[in-house]
Amino acid sequence: MSDLTRDEQQLVAAARAAMAHAHAPYTRFAVGAALRLTDGTILTGSNFENASYGLSLCAETVAIAAANAQGRLRDIASIAVTGGPMGAPSNEVITPCGRCRQIIKEAQDMAGRALPILCAAPSGESVKRFDLDHLLPDAFGPANLGIS
Repeated sequence: MSDLTRDEQQLVAAARAAMAHAHAPYTRFAVGAALRLTDGTILTGSNFENASYGLSLCAETVAIAAANAQGRLRDIASIAVTGGPMGAPSNEVITPCGRCRQIIKEAQDMAGRALPILCAAPSGESVKRFDLDHLLPDAFGPANLGIS
């Protein structure tokens, strides 16, 4: 993590802390996400599973919805995500699922700027930096609907 800025390290640490609040009794796979807003505020989210699976919420979606609920969707500046099996140390880096990538696309389009996505191993061993164009090339967004 030494190549990360202090702000990025803080954002990744917030995502790791959010993992502890995951409600994942079915998959036992905890995910935490953190958003830094343009004023430096950090909002977090953790995955929230439901017995019907399809109604489960991903950590990234929870965090972005929290920003939206505060009227701050356009203020998202960067995102950090981490996750892994509950109770088992992991050095694996996860990336947002396809649904979350699409949700991030909407937030990025609303913000009008690229949102760096930091994907971190829960152990702290590694962090990979992505941009959405890499994770979701040729994405569908508001512009495809004639909305800019």
